[in-house]
Amino acid sequence: MAGSTHSVTNQVPPLVGYDVFSADRALAAAVERHLEPDLRPEVLGELSALGRTSGSAQVQEWGAQANDNPPRLRTHDRYGHRLDEVEFHPAWHRLLGKGVSAGLTAAWGRPAGHLRRAAAFVVWTQVEAGNGCPLSMTHAAVPALRADPDLAAEWEPRLTSMVYDRELRPAHLKAGALFGMGMTEKQGGSDVWANTTAARPLAEAGAYELTGHKWFCSAPMSDGFLVLAQAPGGLTCFLVPRVLPDGTRNVFLIQRLKDKLGNRSNASAEVEFAGTWARRVGEEGRGVRTIIEMVAATRLDCVLGSAGLMRQAVAQAVHHCTYREAFGGKLVDKPLMRNVLADLALESEAATTLALRLAAAYDDDGEQERALLRIAVPAAKYWVTKRCPAVAVEAAECLGGNGYVEESGMPRLVRESPLNSIWEGAGNVQALDVLRALQREPGALDAYLREVGQARGADHRLDGAIKNLLTELADLEGVEGRARRLAERLALVLQGSLLVRFAPPQVADAFCAARLGGDGGAAFGTLPHTLDLASVVERARPVA
Repeated sequence: MAGSTHSVTNQVPPLVGYDVFSADRALAAAVERHLEPDLRPEVLGELSALGRTSGSAQVQEWGAQANDNPPRLRTHDRYGHRLDEVEFHPAWHRLLGKGVSAGLTAAWGRPAGHLRRAAAFVVWTQVEAGNGCPLSMTHAAVPALRADPDLAAEWEPRLTSMVYDRELRPAHLKAGALFGMGMTEKQGGSDVWANTTAARPLAEAGAYELTGHKWFCSAPMSDGFLVLAQAPGGLTCFLVPRVLPDGTRNVFLIQRLKDKLGNRSNASAEVEFAGTWARRVGEEGRGVRTIIEMVAATRLDCVLGSAGLMRQAVAQAVHHCTYREAFGGKLVDKPLMRNVLADLALESEAATTLALRLAAAYDDDGEQERALLRIAVPAAKYWVTKRCPAVAVEAAECLGGNGYVEESGMPRLVRESPLNSIWEGAGNVQALDVLRALQREPGALDAYLREVGQARGADHRLDGAIKNLLTELADLEGVEGRARRLAERLALVLQGSLLVRFAPPQVADAFCAARLGGDGGAAFGTLPHTLDLASVVERARPVA
C-alpha cells in the first residue's frame, strides 16, 4: 500500500537460539576452574546441552506461558469433597520436568555435584525462575533428612531422582518425588521459635499428629514437606507426606495461594494441619538444628538464583545495545552507555564468581570449607540478592521504553528480582547470622581471612579494603547496628579477592576501583572513564 508507515527498522532481534551456559564466560570459567580435569568433558557437555535448551525459542516460550498462567487452587470437587490441589499450566510441568532431568535435585551423590548443579541452576533460572522453588526445596531437603538415617534411606533416592512424576500418589510408588517446606507462621514470621503448631505423639514410634497452620508453605503440590512444630520436648522438625502409604490423602488443607509480586508461576500457600500425620525428623526440641542445613542450602540457591537473574538482565541489555542504533551509531559504542553496561557486567560477574566458589566449597566438605560457608553464605545471600533489583531495573532502562513492555521479558525479571532477598531470611536475618558466625565460630573468620588473603598484594585497593575490614572487626561496640555494613563489606572483599585471582585484569581493575577503592558513584554508569570498559562489556555479551 502506498504511503505505509509501518516499516519496522532499528528493532533488536530476540535473544534466542543460543547456548546460555557457554555464552556466559564468567560462569563457564568458574565451572572449569573448580572442576577436576577428568570431569570437564562430561560436565561442560552436560551444561552446554542445558544451555542450548534454555536458550531455545520453544523453552523460552514455555517460561513466558508459565508466568502468564499462574497456578489455580481447587479446594473442593463438584460434589463438595476436599481436593486441596493446585493446577498448573502444561508449560510449568514441562519446565519442572526439564529441571529435574537436568539434575537440579541430584547434587548429593554425583561427582562435583554441587558445582555442576549450581551452574545449571544459574542457567535454568534464566528461563523462568518460578520452578526453581520446588527444585531448590527438594535439593535442600536431603541434608535435613539425613538426621534420621532410616528416613534418608527411604526418601533420598526419590528426591535425587532425575525423573519427574507429577501424580499425587504414595511416594513408594513414584520414580521421583518433590519436597516443600513450612516454617513460618502468621504470628512469628522469621521468629520460628514463636511457632504454635502442635505435635502430639501417636502410638507408632516417631509418628505424630499435627494441628496448626503455616503462613508460607512453599510448593504445596509437592510429595512431602519439612515443617516445624511444637512437640512435648520443644520445637521439632517433621516430615509431612502429601499422600499416606495406603493411598489416602493426608490432612493438608490449602486455604489460599498467595498473590505475589513476582514468582507468579510458582504456588505459595497458606495451609492448615488438623490431625495431620507426620514423622519426626531428628530429636524432639532440635527442630531448628535439624532443618538448618536445608535452610543453608536454600540460601545458597537464593544467591545462585539472583546471579542467574542478573546475568539474564545484563545479557538482554548488552544484546539490545549491540544492535540498537541512536545518535549516529550503536548504543554499545556510546561512552556513557558503555559505562552503564560495564558497571552492570561487573555486578553480574562478581555475583556469579562468588556463588560458584561457594558451591565448590559444598563439594569439598573439608573443615575449612565448611567454616568458610558458615560466614560466606549469609554474607553473600545478604549482598548479592540486594544487588539484584538494582541490576534488573537499570538493565531494563537500557532498553528504554521497550524494556517497560511485558513482551521484552524485562518486567518479569524486575518483579522477580526482590524475591531472593526476602525468602529464606530477609536482610536483617542474614546480617545477624553473620554476626553469630563471627561471635560463636572463630574458625569461620579464620577461614574467610585465609580465602581473601590469597589475593593479598595483587591490588592495593583490595589490600586497603581488607585492612579496613579488620579494623571494623576489631571494634564490636554497637555491632548489631552495624551488622548490615559488616555483611556488605565481607561480601565485597570476598568478591574482590576472587575477581583479582581469577577474572581478566580489566574486570578485576574496574571492580576494585569502583567497589573497593571508592572511585565509583552510587548509581550504575559511574565507573572511572580511564578503565578498559569496552573489554568488560564484550566479555558480558551473549554470543548467539
